[in-house]
Amino acid sequence: MKIKKFDSINVIPFIDVLLVLLAIVLMTSTFIAKGVIPISLPSASSSEEIEIIKDISIYIKSDNSVYLEKEKTSIEVLIQQISIIDKKTAILINSDKNAKIDTFVSILDLLKANDFENIAIVTKK
Repeated sequence: MKIKKFDSINVIPFIDVLLVLLAIVLMTSTFIAKGVIPISLPSASSSEEIEIIKDISIYIKSDNSVYLEKEKTSIEVLIQQISIIDKKTAILINSDKNAKIDTFVSILDLLKANDFENIAIVTKK
């Protein structure tokens, strides 16, 4: 019995495996990269971009749950947490377009009552 000698390596199956792995990495990396609370921002045609050095984000999800910097909180706890924040810090309110306006207004009123003047509402264009 004579053994057949191969002069080259077949790399097509290797390339197929690499392409599948690349597709998996690209699909999962988009979920990992966001790292924010998923909300659907309302649109505003007159919005403008602003440059902020130091900011704190408040998120209101569609089920009216409130998050301060990615940690779930309540309005009562939010009152205590913002009382220790510097009043010159920019506050970004990220409210889902399906959230109740009542929750948004109560947070805005809470910030105004605590003398925050640098408040921005995050929208998409």
